[in-house]
Amino acid sequence: MIRLDQLDFGVLAEIDHIDTDELPLKLIEMGCLPGNDIRLIQKAPFDDPLYLQIDTSHLAIRKETAQHIFVRLKS
Repeated sequence: MIRLDQLDFGVLAEIDHIDTDELPLKLIEMGCLPGNDIRLIQKAPFDDPLYLQIDTSHLAIRKETAQHIFVRLKS
């Protein structure tokens, strides 16, 4: 298990758990939930923000926020 900010480009992972005290409610409403597939699509300069695909949605989040989301790699 790794933090989302450590995920490599294009690697498919599944959200394992999130630190809900540190994660904005809006991200949870947009599908950032345990069990959902997630993939890193792009990073902005200086690696912040991160552009992600969560299931069929696309989302940009700050690296600071991604450090509170833990993922499990899928083979």
